[in-house]
Order: sequence, then C-alpha cells, then structure tokens
Amino acid sequence: MTRSERIAGAGVALVALLALAEACRESSAAEPPRQQGAARTTRPARVDSTTPFVAHVEHIRPGDTAPRGVTMRNPYAGSAQAVATGAKLFLSYNCVDCHGVDASGAMGPSLADGRWHFGGEDAEVFESIYQGRPEGMPAWGSTIQPEQIWMLVAYVKSLSAGKDVTSENFTGRTVERVGH
Repeated sequence: MTRSERIAGAGVALVALLALAEACRESSAAEPPRQQGAARTTRPARVDSTTPFVAHVEHIRPGDTAPRGVTMRNPYAGSAQAVATGAKLFLSYNCVDCHGVDASGAMGPSLADGRWHFGGEDAEVFESIYQGRPEGMPAWGSTIQPEQIWMLVAYVKSLSAGKDVTSENFTGRTVERVGH
C-alpha cells in the first residue's frame, strides 16, 4: 500500500468519524432535558377506554393478575331483526367472497359449523372481525361501525344454532373415499 493510499484511507475514516459524531450530537439534542437528580420513570402506555379488548378468562394468569380487558356483550343477541340486517351486511361487505354465500367456507373458514379457531363467544367473534386475524382475516374495525359488527356477529352465530354439522369420523374406521 502506497503512502497516498494510506492517507486517502485515513481521510475516509476521519470523515466517517465526524459524520457519526454529528449524528450523535443531533440525537442527544432531540432528547428532552432531564432534571438533576430526577429518576427516570417508565409510564405504561395509555389505553383508550373505547378500544375493545376482550378479557380471555381462560388464559393463564401469572401472579394471579386478572387479564386486561372488558367483558363485552352483544346488544343484538337474540334479535331476529339484527340477524336479518347482519345477513344483508354479510353480503354488502363482501364477506361472501371469502366465507361463501351460505358462510360454509370458501377461501376463508366456514362460519356455519360452530367451530371457531379464535373462540366462538360473541365478544371473540366481534374481536375477530374488528381486529382481524393472522393469515387472511382483515381488520374491519376502522371500516365497519361497532353496531354493524355486532349485527354481523348475531347473523354468523345464528347460522350454526341448532345444527349438528359433524363432519369428522370419530369411529376409528377407515373411510373410503370415492370419486376424484
């Protein structure tokens, strides 16, 4: 390595060091000044009281601390009019594109068989619609009003009411499939 190459390398290193020092100075200037002798405290993030969090009581509670959340109740549970409106909303919000016309499943899971991957209580179904779920279910909470989500819940829950839709073989026998 020649003398001029070493000088050029040292110059590049000096420029990089100066740029780093400037970046550190700018980030420390952006911090609010601390009072002398004051201990830094960390405050928990504020949660808007209107944000629905479902309390899942079946979760493990370390330290016997109750899970954060509220118990949500569907104001339209049992209302035939809400179920009818929910059916119209199911069509108008294109739920049929993923869940099928009769909600028996298509690209998305069936909503008519009484099996719920993320819980089948009204509040849990509300939470699935409002917040979305991994790998497919979009979050509709910013698009659909909570009252309409509750009507969708009433409709979806009515689909499996009183039906025995068992589709699995629990006898242990081999089931022969015919066709394609």
